[in-house]
Amino acid sequence: MPRDFSRELANRDTRADEELLGDLIMNIERIPGNGWLALLGGGEFSFGETEAADRAWLAKTKEGSVGFIPAASGSTEYGEHLAEYLDEAFDRETETIPVFRARDARRGRNCERVSDSAAVYLGGGVSDDLLEALARSTVEGRLRQLLEDGGVVVAIAAAAQALGEWARSLRGGEYLEGFRWLPGGVIETNFDPAHDRRFRQSMARPGVRWGVGIPSGAAVLLGPLGAVEFVGGVFALRDPDDDFEVLGDLT
Repeated sequence: MPRDFSRELANRDTRADEELLGDLIMNIERIPGNGWLALLGGGEFSFGETEAADRAWLAKTKEGSVGFIPAASGSTEYGEHLAEYLDEAFDRETETIPVFRARDARRGRNCERVSDSAAVYLGGGVSDDLLEALARSTVEGRLRQLLEDGGVVVAIAAAAQALGEWARSLRGGEYLEGFRWLPGGVIETNFDPAHDRRFRQSMARPGVRWGVGIPSGAAVLLGPLGAVEFVGGVFALRDPDDDFEVLGDLT
């Protein structure tokens, strides 16, 4: 049974507990930049399951359109439905950036679309396809620059997983080298602590020092200068055999 560390702090409020919680949060690292990186655990936006997480990252987003990259799903309809949702729920304009394959991630117009966006949303789907299309591409470089310059990059489900040191392939169960935007970290999305075997296996990969399991509807927002915010509760590990520590609020 995972410990709800946030509740323990509320009940005891000891310095030792505060130091441990702070240490856990300090372990959550990302590449540098003046913007925010939002990691969403999953959920159906059309049913309102991601509304709290979406409200959180949009609050960090400057005026301007949200770019959507469909490489992980290969679906144009995904972008259409997301645009409708963000318009109706938040009055935000969305433009699909048509990156489906590696060649699309080299096109100058798509690079310009990324740079012109206030935020870019990496849709869910298959992490293999996202990595094949974007890893070490010009578009990935523009996404890094967007984050550096104060923009927001959002990644949900398989896309959030792909940002870590390693991503689990859905084709054969092997591990792929991730984008490595999260030094020493792995992300497990749509996470249920009652079914943690795959997360613990990921924690045992070379170079991994920390990991976060993010349930559907929850999110971790990583800001400049080590700022960390949570939507809902997430489950942190520093070792494959550790007990979970809950960061945020499960209620």
